[in-house]
Amino acid sequence: MKQKLPGLLLALAIAIPAYFLGKLVPVVGGPVFAIVIGMALSGLVADKHNLDAGIGFTSKKMLQYAVILLGFGLNLKVVLETGKESLPIILATISTSLILAYIVSKVLRIPSKIGILVGVGSSICGGSAIAATAPVIDAEEKEVAQAISVIFLYNVIAAVIFPILGQVIGFSTTDPTAFGIFAGTAVNDTSSVTAAASTWDSLFGLGTGTLDKAVTVKLTRTLAIIPITLALSIHGARQGRHGDDKPNFRSMVPSFIIYFVLASVLTTVVVAMGGDAGIFAPLKDLSKFFIIMAMAAIGLKTNPIHLIRTGGKALLLGLICWIGITGVSLIMQHMMGLW
Repeated sequence: MKQKLPGLLLALAIAIPAYFLGKLVPVVGGPVFAIVIGMALSGLVADKHNLDAGIGFTSKKMLQYAVILLGFGLNLKVVLETGKESLPIILATISTSLILAYIVSKVLRIPSKIGILVGVGSSICGGSAIAATAPVIDAEEKEVAQAISVIFLYNVIAAVIFPILGQVIGFSTTDPTAFGIFAGTAVNDTSSVTAAASTWDSLFGLGTGTLDKAVTVKLTRTLAIIPITLALSIHGARQGRHGDDKPNFRSMVPSFIIYFVLASVLTTVVVAMGGDAGIFAPLKDLSKFFIIMAMAAIGLKTNPIHLIRTGGKALLLGLICWIGITGVSLIMQHMMGLW
């Protein structure tokens, strides 16, 4: 642990201001600030040898701990009951994004891991999905940084233009359902979902109706982390990615995914027995902070010049996935009579 301490403390020192900057500018978010600060500092640190152990631990293990704690924010019963109206749309948008990511990655010859990260980040829940998927597919720090950067760009664009788009295409301004489902299914990250939904509420005096609907839909999307990461892990084990000659349950299912599921089940059971879901709030906040720390470490290991030079295709991939999700969400809502 002593060897890890310098790198761990540096990531912590970056994460603290990034966390508060994310609070001030939620549409950007703490993870993006952490990556940017980390990349800015990476060129200023002459000798990283004594930092490598701690940075490596933070960029990998902290992501796994963050995913485990993320489970404490999921009451499976409530999420499924209130999100079932939007479930067909969620399944359609996730399938669309993953299929598009696979095809476009092949056509443009984008590295498969970047394609997977952008695909799941676009379709499920932005940074959290990337955090859960990266350890499963053994993604490198530069690949995670690139995927986060792509997701961030389209998050900001969505938060700004979706309330305008909603008015242009004729969403109800008295019932928050249509725009709430649209924001919850077509915007990648929770911070931007919140920003877009809150803007709609403010524009038309809907209180928190749109926000409540959008966040519930978003939480339902988050559940897709479980089957997606399990499928990727099983596929990786069968392909020998984890170095096992004979794949077994332990190699196919990462322990942090099992703990994530158990955390979700525990939350569900406690609430069902009359417990207050608020007792898990500190763990949810800690999960977000761990993600920010991990992103800081990833930024410290990322060359920004290389990221810019190689990011064009990833940006195009993200754009195609984003347009695909947006279109399918609108089509599905129209077919289901929600709009």
